[in-house]
Amino acid sequence: MTHFGSAIRNRREHLRQKDRRYSLRQVALRIGIEPAYLSKIERCDVAPPSEATTIRLARELGEDPDVLLALAGKVSSDLQEIIRKRPRLFAELIRQLKEVPDHAILRVVREVRDGEW
Repeated sequence: MTHFGSAIRNRREHLRQKDRRYSLRQVALRIGIEPAYLSKIERCDVAPPSEATTIRLARELGEDPDVLLALAGKVSSDLQEIIRKRPRLFAELIRQLKEVPDHAILRVVREVRDGEW
């Protein structure tokens, strides 16, 4: 399992090889946190940051915010709100999709997105 901090550090270091603007200090300042705090996050010395900070970090590093939130063990507040409206239905849907292959899930997503209700 990939740890949130390790994933962040690997991505930032990969970007830094091509662009020095991705130093720990500069990334931290651009997303509005202290460099020491980002260092602790990357070393897994502290729990993953808040949803807002995780989203800013994802955008800064060119990552999908939902993926980083999942690595942090979190679900975005907009998804939580959607689930709260119909918790039983979404719980059942997610449980049923647990073992379904990705291509089948993509087909369901496309059907829902493109379907006329």
